[in-house]
Amino acid sequence: MTVCFLFVDGIGVGPKTGYNPLASSDLKSFSFFTGRDGLHDGCEERIEESILFKKLDANLDVEGLPQSGTGQTALFTGENSSELIGKHFGPFPHSKIKPLLKKKSLFHKAIELEKNPHFLNAYPDLFFEKSKERNRWSSTTLMARSAGVELNRLQNVVEGSAVTAEIIQSAWRSKLNLDVPEIEPEEASGRMLKALDEYDLVLFEYYLTDKAGHEQDEEMANRVLKVLDRFIMNILNNLNKMDTLVLSSDHGNLENLSIKTHTRNPVPLFVKGNTEPFINAKSILDVTPGILEILKANV
Repeated sequence: MTVCFLFVDGIGVGPKTGYNPLASSDLKSFSFFTGRDGLHDGCEERIEESILFKKLDANLDVEGLPQSGTGQTALFTGENSSELIGKHFGPFPHSKIKPLLKKKSLFHKAIELEKNPHFLNAYPDLFFEKSKERNRWSSTTLMARSAGVELNRLQNVVEGSAVTAEIIQSAWRSKLNLDVPEIEPEEASGRMLKALDEYDLVLFEYYLTDKAGHEQDEEMANRVLKVLDRFIMNILNNLNKMDTLVLSSDHGNLENLSIKTHTRNPVPLFVKGNTEPFINAKSILDVTPGILEILKANV
């Protein structure tokens, strides 16, 4: 039983307003889980045998606006990193919470269960140069590197075994001048489906949702959501019945384009497959334990 983990940065459950691009029936994947017109606070939680939608707390009993460094660390470790340092912190993980990602992450715990985790995202050489120069890694890349999971590069994209941050490879062509073709979202998600045949846990990170929220750019928001929606729908339509798809976020943002900042709104938890481990989930701290429970069931 394999777990497909989609981390979508900066999507919260907020009011259905003209500033909320998530509250749209055009988002077929989100509507699949909510049974409504996209994702908004008018959508009731849904718990069924193979489909689950819950609203998770991302504030973690800490004042202020949730941030990516602490939020992602909490999501990927099940540890309250914000409480540990007494504040929300980001975008990169705080020095005091890096040990959680280096030793106690979802990837580390999966390996302890003798499972094989994989990080599907690919990074250009420029990313590695800047990260090494500054010794500053994102939560996901720090987790993967610390667990001995090799990060994908250009060659993996060319071979069709990895996915770029924007899914369709367009930025790698237009902004980085790299010789890769632009692809359809369905082809990219096909790489995810193929990876699910080879690994026990596959993670993909999509950050452009958070970027569009910070820029308060409605056109960009709709564009990146359309790509993401097609990516997710192809997975939903072709997911093996024995596998489980889990989607969640680190904090709210995109659900309110009237402000540049993150929000204190809850974030969604979408599950297709084995929903049992997530029935009692209350916060983002419960995502990693739920995934591990699925992996343990197949030890």
